[in-house]
Amino acid sequence: MLRSLRISSLGVIDDAELEFGPGLNVITGETGAGKTMVVTGLGLLLGSRADTALVRTGAEAAVVEGEVDVPPSHVAAQRVASAGGDAHDGLILVRTLSAIGRSRAHVGGRAAPVSVLAEVGEHVVALHGQADQWRLRDGDQHRVWLDDFAGKPVRDALADFQQAYRKWTDLRRELTEVSASTIERAREAQMLRTALAEIGSVAPQAGEEDELLEQESRLAHADALRSAAREARAHLAGDDERGDQVASALDLLGQAGSALTTVSHHDERLAQLNTRVSEATYLASDVASDLSMYAEGVDGDPARLASVQQRRATLTALLRSYGASTVEVRAWAVESAERLERLEGSEDRIAELTKALATTAASVGVSGGALTVARVSAAGALGERVTTELRALAMGSAVIEVAVTSREVETSDERADVVRVEEGAFLARSSGLDDVEIRLSANPGAAPRSITKAASGGELSRVMLALELVSAHAHMPTYVFDEVDAGVGGAAAVDLGARLAQLAQTAQVIVVTHLGQVAAYADRHLVVRKTSESQITSAGVHVVESEDRVAEVARMIGGETDSTAGLAHARELLKRHTRVQSRIGAADPAAQQVT
Repeated sequence: MLRSLRISSLGVIDDAELEFGPGLNVITGETGAGKTMVVTGLGLLLGSRADTALVRTGAEAAVVEGEVDVPPSHVAAQRVASAGGDAHDGLILVRTLSAIGRSRAHVGGRAAPVSVLAEVGEHVVALHGQADQWRLRDGDQHRVWLDDFAGKPVRDALADFQQAYRKWTDLRRELTEVSASTIERAREAQMLRTALAEIGSVAPQAGEEDELLEQESRLAHADALRSAAREARAHLAGDDERGDQVASALDLLGQAGSALTTVSHHDERLAQLNTRVSEATYLASDVASDLSMYAEGVDGDPARLASVQQRRATLTALLRSYGASTVEVRAWAVESAERLERLEGSEDRIAELTKALATTAASVGVSGGALTVARVSAAGALGERVTTELRALAMGSAVIEVAVTSREVETSDERADVVRVEEGAFLARSSGLDDVEIRLSANPGAAPRSITKAASGGELSRVMLALELVSAHAHMPTYVFDEVDAGVGGAAAVDLGARLAQLAQTAQVIVVTHLGQVAAYADRHLVVRKTSESQITSAGVHVVESEDRVAEVARMIGGETDSTAGLAHARELLKRHTRVQSRIGAADPAAQQVT
């Protein structure tokens, strides 16, 4: 519910704060006082197009701030949270319109695009005014109205249809992919066969390129490696073949051990050092032996080197085409083999998909037909109910017709979203095989036309009110009606007020009205008053109660606030409507008690 609305520097409104309550809230005031500017401000808060001409003369910017009370689980609160705003204790929405044309929005304390305000607004406030009848101008909304009214029969039929429709669209998508150009598929398959044959002939092993690099380096430097090992072995153990007279490392270590052994038993520390010398001798002997075996085993075969180099060249060429490493090449080969299998089996898959698509199309047609039948059944009842409500809203000659029209097309239509069944060909959408349009015949004998073309702004508001009453599910927390009473008077005005009060049993309703008969039903009555000081005109908003409210209703009825007869009439009207609201169970009848 909308708790408050603060408007600064917007049109004639300098600074005004409106506190709204549950039930029916009415906004009244003399012509030109600024009532419509309140609705304009609310429209800005809900993301409507901004006009710099709305900024009050002399002000830098107009600001509209609203507080909306919704639980954190509400879709509007979740949208604010997704935009980074705080939605735990209700929603704070702000719209700022600069005099130089810049517009800014804040949701839950965070800056956001104006479009976010519009998204939030669509879920919290239904604004029904002369300039904002978007729900009746949107053809999809006509279908939503009918489906909501119809309830379970249409809801179940729609669920069945959408299940078949999703399967049908999935099959169409896959068939399109599989049925790509035959030439393209053949070309891709041949490319994959060639590539896989090349990879198969090379048969690369994972990590093989690193092993070959190591082998090539060893083979290419075999002589140097062998010579180095032999020289190192000679330094460690000597070389009898050369007849060197230079003592080897083992000779020197042996001499060092002998020198220590003769006296090491006299000192434990020296004995430990002797042990270490012995260990070094054993280690040097082992290394000398290993060096000898290494030198004998070094492979310097030129043929083997040429073979390794050739293998490396072959692998390098493969890596340039299919991957940065043998691991990547092998992975690509596995994926390509699977892709080739799918391509080679595509003809069979096309046949399978074509058959499945025909079966699913039949299901779409059957379930779509059942959905249309359910809608047609509900359409008549909805039209009759809304027509009945309009008779009590000063539209006694109006007749509402809800037309459900199948989207039948020529059977030769080649569009992908055409479903063909025995009954014909139909354009399928996720909502069904039909279009829904609410039509109005405003006068006897007049042909029904689209509601947005046949009704004036005030009539549109009344049609919206009738639709809200007939639906009786109050899917919006707040409804705002501007100009709903245009052209209404007398007994019809009383009926209009009663119906607004009826809607206010299940939702918050805010009405801008010039009819005292409507204002008398209010749970909360706000008056817009205009004042002029120093040739500057401004407007403020005030809550009226008790005798102040009697005076305002008297002004609305007869134009005079000090007439004894007018005041008595207003007082009686308020008391009578208070009793009526008590019977229909209005939200807060105590708020209307008049002394």
